[in-house]
Order: sequence, then structure tokens, then C-alpha cells
Amino acid sequence: MSDAAAGPAAAPAGGASASAAPAPGKGGKPTMAIKVYAPFKVYFEGEAYSVSAVNETGPFDILPHHRNFLCMLVPCDLVIETPHGAETVKIARALMHVKADKLTIYVDV
Repeated sequence: MSDAAAGPAAAPAGGASASAAPAPGKGGKPTMAIKVYAPFKVYFEGEAYSVSAVNETGPFDILPHHRNFLCMLVPCDLVIETPHGAETVKIARALMHVKADKLTIYVDV
């Protein structure tokens, strides 16, 4: 089949434009938007290649293009792999929400 046949299947759902795709990071690797914050403090906000955390089931990683996901995190070191190196945030209790390459972690909930 032609490339045109693959185009619509690769388009984001909901009629979103191509700009909704994750921005390529250093070396062309896809990234996702991350925000980690509490009611009165932002611990991290920026682009990342991956996030590693722990819930009641065990350790897991979130990468770009991950399915929509919601979970409670247990006490752990949240590791955020960014184009500039790894960032670590100590988590006592948090809610993680992943949707459309945007990952939000609400700390101290």
C-alpha cells in the first residue's frame, strides 16, 4: 500500500493535530511532558524520556506513548530521565495520571 494509507492510521485520535505528538528530545528520542507538584511546591516540570516509580503491585516505568493510566504511588524515589540527566524526587504518597504523553504526579494527596 502507499504511504497515504498509513497516514490516517498514524494520526492522533480525536482529530488532534500533529503538534500534539511528543516533542523529540536529544538525539530524536520522543519525550513526554512531566509535572510533579504538591499544593504549594513544584518538584519538577519539563520534558522527559521516562519515569520510574512504585505502586502496590511493584516498580514500573512510564515511556512516551504509554496508554492512559491512573494509580496511587507508594513511598519511593521517583526517577525522571530527562535530556539533561536523571532527576530524583522522594515520594511519600502520590497520585499518578498519564494521558496523551502528559504525566502528572500529585504529591502529598
